[in-house]
Amino acid sequence: MTATYIAGMSEPADASPSPPDLLFVIDAVDTDLLADFWAAALGYRRADSVEQYEILLPADGRPGPMFLVQGVSEPKVAKNRMHVDLHVDDPDAEAARLVGLGAERRGSGSLGEISWIVMADPEGNEFDIGRR
Repeated sequence: MTATYIAGMSEPADASPSPPDLLFVIDAVDTDLLADFWAAALGYRRADSVEQYEILLPADGRPGPMFLVQGVSEPKVAKNRMHVDLHVDDPDAEAARLVGLGAERRGSGSLGEISWIVMADPEGNEFDIGRR
């Protein structure tokens, strides 16, 4: 038996693939605006531009996923099917800071003792802020 497998089928029990690298891609009509917003929101730095992408990386060599701000021609029109959650020590203070950067506070939610603030970036991409 070989260690190869067909996409969509289970891997053999003896295979130990590396986990995927995690990248987040956010669509933007104005890539400079959203790259600046998300870099400031996450404490990241703008590392490079490649064609329609702005590459954001954690500052000071800290670990974390790469964020790509992808230039697109059409504005956002519907609710995101997937979104980013930011967990911080003080969600209200973080929401106020991000509003100062151009985000919009859209509401809140809760599930038992867990609560979050629903936000949108300057182009309307939803994200949540919760407590660590």
